[in-house]
Amino acid sequence: MIYGKWQKLLLASSLMSVTGASFATVNNGDFETWTSNTPSAWSTIDSGITLAPESNIVKSGSYAAKVTVNTASQSSTDIRQSVAVEAGQTYQFSTWVYHTEGGIKARLVVDGYQNYSNAAVTQQWQQISYQYTASTTTNIDVGLRFYDVSGFDGSEVVYVDAFLPSSGSTPPPNTGCNDHSVSLSLQTDSYGEETSWQITNSQNNVVESGNGYQASTQYNQEMCLASGDYSFTIFDSYGDGICCNHGNGSYSLTNASTVLASGASFQSSQTTAFTLGDSTDPEPPTTPTGYYASTQGLTGFALKTELHNIIKNHNSRGYSAIWGFYDSASRDKYFENDNTILDRYSENPTGQDSYNYIAVTNQCGSYNSEADCYNREHSFPKSWFGGKVEPMNSDIHHIFATDGYVNAKRGSYPFGEVSSASFVSNNGSKLGSAASSTGYNGTVFEPIDEFKGDFARAYFYMATRYQNVIGSWQGNSSSANDVLNGTTNQVFENWVVALLLKWHNNDPVSQLERDRNQAAYDYQGNRNPFVDHPEFVDMIW
Repeated sequence: MIYGKWQKLLLASSLMSVTGASFATVNNGDFETWTSNTPSAWSTIDSGITLAPESNIVKSGSYAAKVTVNTASQSSTDIRQSVAVEAGQTYQFSTWVYHTEGGIKARLVVDGYQNYSNAAVTQQWQQISYQYTASTTTNIDVGLRFYDVSGFDGSEVVYVDAFLPSSGSTPPPNTGCNDHSVSLSLQTDSYGEETSWQITNSQNNVVESGNGYQASTQYNQEMCLASGDYSFTIFDSYGDGICCNHGNGSYSLTNASTVLASGASFQSSQTTAFTLGDSTDPEPPTTPTGYYASTQGLTGFALKTELHNIIKNHNSRGYSAIWGFYDSASRDKYFENDNTILDRYSENPTGQDSYNYIAVTNQCGSYNSEADCYNREHSFPKSWFGGKVEPMNSDIHHIFATDGYVNAKRGSYPFGEVSSASFVSNNGSKLGSAASSTGYNGTVFEPIDEFKGDFARAYFYMATRYQNVIGSWQGNSSSANDVLNGTTNQVFENWVVALLLKWHNNDPVSQLERDRNQAAYDYQGNRNPFVDHPEFVDMIW
């Protein structure tokens, strides 16, 4: 008989004498004990699914449950067991789920059907949870039901592991944390069920998450994380944040006395990057003390105006000085780590680059095809602000090193998502007709996913740094008219705002961006606030 670490903890907790608390116990919650293909203590309700022990894809212990779903009939896909609960006690039930294809989602069963997993998150573990308060002393059913979604081909494997309870008023025994203890304090608003969150590591894998919250309730969760770079994202499914339309929700993620992430007012989501201990990447630069102090308590366009006042007086170095900035601060120390120029239109983040540029030696010059030379790409095209006009024309926060030929292909077309490509660069950047989901009819340029957030935050910077003049740029070109709405507050058309928010949230701030932001500050004396504080984006737009 094999016991996992969580099963041992549950056994230990059941032997303790605890006053004023009652522990629900999910037996064999880590799926460590099996008789043939049947996990001990669990019942398969019907023949729509089959189970087997899995030793390769596991969340904890030695085994997980491999669940093969062979039917679209949702009433034939449950695994369950009965758990004793005590009247008045509150229990946190949770489990981890690993989707393989994305055609099936899992729904938590806790005395009824509760929260869903996200079927679109595949090839990684995600957690679903639900806090349950017992109204009577009784036994309840807990488990999972599996639902088909679009793309289900009739058979799909889902892995399940670490099905756990927690106590009402007294936590299980503390086994200690040899890495970094991280605490989340979450106060929900009047619609707690709309709130969820996750922590992803530098490989964009979800390492912690939570959902299934009740209204106007305080939650505290302790976590143990290894050293490294992470992003914390909080979501609101309705899109109005957790403060202050319907209650006064807020959150704070801390490590000892250090606040890693905090907030309350946002829209659909808010992402904050943080580093614990010794990361494999360089240590993040430190924002100058008090740089954003005057923004305290501000939200919306009042916050944007104050950020404009903070960053508006930068030292314009001129267009020719950009080559020197690239030489010193645009080297590849993040992907191949070969010190070549990091070109966002040719960089392959997951493999060998098709070609490389040597700093200074390979700067443009003329070009006839991709891989000839690198130049200075105005991600916010200069025709939109009237041509070679300073300080916009040399503002390093929106000017990136890129392949000259691909830069010319992009021209002054808006960024967008392509449905039918007329040109694709070696790293997958595309030019073509906009996807209908973009909300725009025309030609757009789509960079690869690795850099979409970088460009989005550069655009939010431009909308803020040049708030005093950008309202007059709409008529400078047809593309400018398509992107800008002629205001100084929102600045962009609605379709652009939606696109930039999507890219900003899907591609969190990286170490590359933090380092570039610090180099830009050293170079011209101002910062991109949306790299330092990604949460500002949702607080404004």
